[in-house]
Amino acid sequence: MKLIVGLGNPGKKFDRTRHNVGFEVIDKCQNELNFELDQAKFKGAFGFKKVGNDKVFLLKPLTYMNLSGESIVPLMNYFKMDKEQLLVIYDDLDLPAGKIRLRQKGSPGGHNGMKSIVQHLGTDQFNRIRVGIGRPEPGTAIPDYVLGTFPPDDRQKIDEAVDKATEAAISWTEKDFLKVMNEFNN
Repeated sequence: MKLIVGLGNPGKKFDRTRHNVGFEVIDKCQNELNFELDQAKFKGAFGFKKVGNDKVFLLKPLTYMNLSGESIVPLMNYFKMDKEQLLVIYDDLDLPAGKIRLRQKGSPGGHNGMKSIVQHLGTDQFNRIRVGIGRPEPGTAIPDYVLGTFPPDDRQKIDEAVDKATEAAISWTEKDFLKVMNEFNN
């Protein structure tokens, strides 16, 4: 089993905001893998199907970003998954807009969604794909920035990053994460 989680905030007003790139990747994974998030449990919307030799789950926590761990860990516990079966996709201020970076562990930094997951999971040792959203101009508050939409010149870079992150996530359904990481971090 493998669980691919995209972080974001529920509701139309958050669509296509910087903080919702994780949701965008899950939407694209749904289209590519041809299945729906047709179950509403564990404070999230999820679905699963057999992909190759594995049962693959896609999850959008509906807890709002800062409580993401409250959705992910109960689902993992119910289906008896361990941390090696988890991949989290989220926005990252420390990467330029449009860059992606795959890692197997790491501190949550200032990302409250990742802090929640680390707190509920009890470890920072799990797979992740960070999608760069860049930093705001001096004087712009971080919450306003992450809840804002991309300017047109960044939007194209983000669309390409969402495509690449989707490709990496789907590649993980067939390969070891270390191989995927080496391929997509180049």
